[in-house]
Amino acid sequence: MNANPAIRPIALAVIRRGDAILVFEGRDETKQQTFYRPLGGGIEFGEPAADAVRRELREELGVELYNVELLGVLENIFAAFGRRGHEIAFIFAADVVDPAVYTAEDLGLVLDEGTPVVWQPLSRFDGDAILYPTGLLDLLRGGRR
Repeated sequence: MNANPAIRPIALAVIRRGDAILVFEGRDETKQQTFYRPLGGGIEFGEPAADAVRRELREELGVELYNVELLGVLENIFAAFGRRGHEIAFIFAADVVDPAVYTAEDLGLVLDEGTPVVWQPLSRFDGDAILYPTGLLDLLRGGRR
């Protein structure tokens, strides 16, 4: 259990290439589980969520975003890495300025974490592949973009 539990606001970018989205591949050894999540991260105090998602993608992948549009907000209460968490996730659709990102199969690693960045088709998450945050797949399938 967290010593000082807090709700963490995050901003995530859903970048599409046809029916695929750009995600990082994570591993939770406490659950023996591989999962996928769009790139993004914490919103700093006084920072608008749209600015946070632009900053996070610059820090994590070294890319610039445009056409940043709020798709929705998800509340995620979860257990991961042996502790409980609570996030409010602002989910943004976005495009990447550099067109090479859309043709690359190997996008390397998240710069500040070292986790692999990959394209995954949405249909992959109909099976046993896990997409976080919970509710994201439903939002994307019923979303405006």
